Amino acid sequence: MKRERGNGLAASCIRLASALLLALFAGTAAAALPADVVKRLAFGDGDERAQAIGALVAGGDAAALPLLQALLDGEVQTAGEDRVLIVKGDAATDAVTGAAVSPLPEGRDDVVVNNRLRRTLGTAIAAFRLASPDRTVRLAAAKELQNSADEDALPAIVAAAAKEPDPEIRGLLALTQASIELASPDRAKRLAAVRALAGSDAGATKTLLAGIVEKKDGRFVETDDEIRAEAQRSLAAVEGRLAKGDVAARVFSGISLGTILLLAALGLAITYGLMGVINMAHGELIMIGAYATYVVQNLFRQHLPGAFDWYLLFAVPVAFAVSGATGVLLERTVI
Repeated sequence: MKRERGNGLAASCIRLASALLLALFAGTAAAALPADVVKRLAFGDGDERAQAIGALVAGGDAAALPLLQALLDGEVQTAGEDRVLIVKGDAATDAVTGAAVSPLPEGRDDVVVNNRLRRTLGTAIAAFRLASPDRTVRLAAAKELQNSADEDALPAIVAAAAKEPDPEIRGLLALTQASIELASPDRAKRLAAVRALAGSDAGATKTLLAGIVEKKDGRFVETDDEIRAEAQRSLAAVEGRLAKGDVAARVFSGISLGTILLLAALGLAITYGLMGVINMAHGELIMIGAYATYVVQNLFRQHLPGAFDWYLLFAVPVAFAVSGATGVLLERTVI
């Protein structure tokens, strides 16, 4: 009995030490990936590669992210008939085990990625980035998935939504999940997806819902009356929200354009009225103000990244000052 307890304690210590070692070397050596999946990803045809990417996403192993990113960047090569390497300059690692490979094998071949596979890789990488501790990275990944996610990314999306603390990101993931489940053979899932899409404000959502209520050859695409009626209500809600946004954008654009025209008219009237000279340099002065704003933005990005959101408060007076100084200089030297 004591010997069994001692063996159990020893096994626990070994497991703990192994976990600590894995955590210590996580930054330098990736965990092992399924060899058959990696082989299909490198040597398979288009469909086999897409299936391999889906398998890696469904597995949820973060060790697959460097491999997928390297494949997208053109840094994956094969050596022989079954060896897959991630090659960065003169250094290489085994894609399956993450072990360093030195020296580089001879006769390596690049793994070519076509446009279809690039889109699939982009979706897969975005799915993995949903686990990032950085909210900005997760938000960007959720927005990318909203436009490009497919059924292979659904398990990662569902898992990320369940753990996501940010309500904005969680809402985007819920809408993405609903968009994917819209094609589910499960009637309850399709109905729930249609209802969830009513809260979307994306133009792509309008296209999805319109496809449910449309007719082809005199028959509705969706044969279920309840789902079709719910899709019609969701479509009306989305269209109303998009219409409000379109009106707001038009009003803002009109005010912006009117302001520019007003400034130009006032400048012409004041300059001609006071000096008797027609000054047509308003475009140049506006351009100078815009360039001054751009310079201030870059200065904040390089030297004060933590205060970048406040750059506009400093850029506006700088733009006015630079444009005004240029006007004074023109008045004194040219006019």
